[in-house]
Amino acid sequence: MSENETFKRGVAHFNAREFFEAHEAWEELWLPADEPEKTFLQGMIQIAAAFHHYQRRNPRGTKSLLSAGLGRLESCPKEFRSMDMARLRNEAGVWLDALAESEGIKPSKLPRIHAARRPRIEAPKKKKRRMRSPAASKNR
Repeated sequence: MSENETFKRGVAHFNAREFFEAHEAWEELWLPADEPEKTFLQGMIQIAAAFHHYQRRNPRGTKSLLSAGLGRLESCPKEFRSMDMARLRNEAGVWLDALAESEGIKPSKLPRIHAARRPRIEAPKKKKRRMRSPAASKNR
């Protein structure tokens, strides 16, 4: 399986709420990776592990891993690897804030990884052709 396929498998696991499996898929890529990819992958792994801890009812582990993961993803551009990183950071940040305020209050949805929005590329506008009258065409 290619690196890209392995990464996408991790995204699919994450979005299916299979956080441990997402962590495992990305860890395969993280071990041999070079910077800056290594830091990015470590951040993704930590966020996946944080929500695995949440599923296992470990709020301390959730909070510490979310904090570490978000710290590692801080330098990623808004869109990276065709993903909306700004949205992921925001959704995970909402969880971190909620966990810091109260152990009992949680946001209603777990974060998801969304595709980056691609700007719509419009076709070049065609120049309008002036219609010539049949009489004008005869004179040519």
